[in-house]
Amino acid sequence: MSVATRVARDLAVAGLAAFAVSMVVLWALDLTWVFGVQVLALYLAGSILILRGLPPALPGPGAGAANRVTLGRAALVLPVGALAVQPEVAGANIQAAVVLLGGVALLLDGVDGWVARRTGTGTAFGARFDMESDAFLILALSVLAWRAGPVGPWIVGIGVLRYAFVAAGKLWPALQRELPPSFRRKVVCVVQGVALLVVVAPWVPAPIATGVGAAALVSLVGSFAVDTLWAIRTPTRPAPRSYRVRRRINPSWATDATTSPSRVK
Repeated sequence: MSVATRVARDLAVAGLAAFAVSMVVLWALDLTWVFGVQVLALYLAGSILILRGLPPALPGPGAGAANRVTLGRAALVLPVGALAVQPEVAGANIQAAVVLLGGVALLLDGVDGWVARRTGTGTAFGARFDMESDAFLILALSVLAWRAGPVGPWIVGIGVLRYAFVAAGKLWPALQRELPPSFRRKVVCVVQGVALLVVVAPWVPAPIATGVGAAALVSLVGSFAVDTLWAIRTPTRPAPRSYRVRRRINPSWATDATTSPSRVK
């Protein structure tokens, strides 16, 4: 069975989960059927990107244990994305639903990595899948924080900055370099998600929400600045030189005794 076929089965199951979550949200918030269509459209778009980016092989059954956890998170993340584009998002019920869905998705963020390490099924594809899921969630939460929270449009910078960094890499190749692992980067990422949930939460006073959002944005800008400077200042390692292999010629004084197979180790 091909990798695409195995993953497609898991995508179908996760799609049903996303549809079920969207129907519960639709019913609880008294939304129109358009919301359900938007969630499915987002899921179909994401599924196409996943299938196009599949590696030749993946460990484990289906998409792999860790990637299945990430697919489960998508069932929570995509309804949040669809809520961000609803005509009306300001309201205690909608904001509470965003905090609930986004909070559970953030709690599950570390589970897929833990599963990958425990099962030995970590892959570059899985890490990228997890990162893109996080980036989409942060973008959706930043839009909701602007539209439903007490802050201005500047808060959207939290969700846009990562995509701006990727776009800048197309024009500035130095920014496309693989960054070294960083605990600072992981902490800042978690801070952004938590801060945006605080801003969206309807029970948080406006001054506190504004301060938390501003502090989160400053920390994110600082983190990207550190990575940008590292990419610019760190010299690129030169490609290894290739050497021509020359045939060894024994000197004229060599005898059969010194070059016989029994002596050469």
